[in-house]
Amino acid sequence: MITSSFRPVACPALSRMLSASAVHAGAEGVGKAEQRNGVRSFQQIPHTGSNGWINLLSFWRQGTFSQLHKHMEQTFHMLGPIYRQYLGSQCSVNILLPVDIGELFRSEGLYPRRMTLQPWATHRETRKHSKGVFLKNGAEWRADRLLLNREVMLSSAVNRFLPLLDDVARDFCQLLHRKIQTEGRRESGNPSLTIDPSPDLFRFALEASCHVLYGERIGLFSSAPSQESEQFIWAVERMLATTSPLLYLPPRLLLRLHAPLWTQHATAWDHIFSHAETRIQKGFQRLQAQGQVASAAKSGEGSVGQFPGVLGQLMEKGQLPLELIRANITELMAGAVDTTAVPLQFALFELARNPRVQEQVRAQVQASFTQAAGNPQKALQGAPLLKGTVKETLRLYPVGITVQRYPVRDIVLQNYHIPAGTMVQACLYPLGRSQDVFQDPERFDPGRWGTGSEQGAAEAGSKRGFRSLAFGFGARQCVGRRIAENEIQLLLMHILRNFRLSVSSKEELKTKFTLILQPETPPTITFTSLANS
Repeated sequence: MITSSFRPVACPALSRMLSASAVHAGAEGVGKAEQRNGVRSFQQIPHTGSNGWINLLSFWRQGTFSQLHKHMEQTFHMLGPIYRQYLGSQCSVNILLPVDIGELFRSEGLYPRRMTLQPWATHRETRKHSKGVFLKNGAEWRADRLLLNREVMLSSAVNRFLPLLDDVARDFCQLLHRKIQTEGRRESGNPSLTIDPSPDLFRFALEASCHVLYGERIGLFSSAPSQESEQFIWAVERMLATTSPLLYLPPRLLLRLHAPLWTQHATAWDHIFSHAETRIQKGFQRLQAQGQVASAAKSGEGSVGQFPGVLGQLMEKGQLPLELIRANITELMAGAVDTTAVPLQFALFELARNPRVQEQVRAQVQASFTQAAGNPQKALQGAPLLKGTVKETLRLYPVGITVQRYPVRDIVLQNYHIPAGTMVQACLYPLGRSQDVFQDPERFDPGRWGTGSEQGAAEAGSKRGFRSLAFGFGARQCVGRRIAENEIQLLLMHILRNFRLSVSSKEELKTKFTLILQPETPPTITFTSLANS
């Protein structure tokens, strides 16, 4: 699920900044001017260099884009908790402290905006595809988003699709058991297998997403996964890899020049849309067949089928036109694979290199699962450390490294005047590793998110809110959040019930940024079957 990425946008014109303090007349205007005495100007915000073109060239030469998260962290250390970043003709204001992030979100307005991924938008426009909520703004975005929320965000929706995710998570563990039996070793004790789990995690994410969105399984855990599905995973990875460099180049010019970079990006999106279209057509045919079964059931001739997936729900209700259903389902699919599989890699690695934490989480999971009699919803509710594990993983390794907003009114951050319409970014990687926000930030501690723990209470009391933003915030938070959260938690729950995790090296993972944060090299993990699994 893509919550954000980095693309600064044009700063407001200087004339707009100079006139911002005069937006009200009379006594109200005087009062506002008095309140702003001592507030420093926008131009006084520290920056990394005012020549955007030199900065851009330096970024390309030094390979800074792939280490953008580290660059942000280092810049905050040098310049303080707020700075301006100029790249080309564009600029952004970057912040990391919760007090400033809260002020930013309080000024986002009724129609919150984040930056537009122009390469994606250009693809939709040139291919004559409708845009989903990820690429929309304003009243049209809000209307579509409210309809989608009913099917993917509300608790009633979660209750419908949770059993589907649970089925896929259980099947993943059965697949892993079979691999251990056929490929593993048993030198002493229980059988084990040391592997890079990332290929299987990508298949899990795609299988689970298809089950929820389309209401069908696509067989990725079989001995011979379909070429269509493998090509879809490749296309998503290619699309993400080519998005980042295209953010700083004019897509339409590259289109006219038939530039290879643009061709690769557009071709990847074409594969994604083709895969989604095939699934949507199958879903439509299945929905028609189920409609006939439902009619027969009313006559006493049969029974109604199971949950038809988000696609089926949207089609049945008929509140969104088919082209908008197609656009949003495709966006959800494109954002549901890497952005779930990669955090799972990080979570498994951290649990493996922190065996004490792993045993604490496992004990709570086992007790909750037993008490819930296998009911996935009750089992998750009784294991807060599992949710803390996900939050802790995303604190250290946020999928998207920034969350952006354009304030609808002038605001003051760190005693600097920020004009309305300025692009402001909350930088999640530096936030999650800041000693000013978290105690012992390098330590992996799922318990820090529980109010019952001493550390959790101290952190929540001193810096309440706006510390966990991997899925965004408010009305514009990630639309696939509930699917992703439950998908990750359920798989971790079943893995911990079945396997002990270990790694040969406890060194920090090296990371890179494309459009999402991921390991430079996927971690290798040893899975050992538990005696009672």
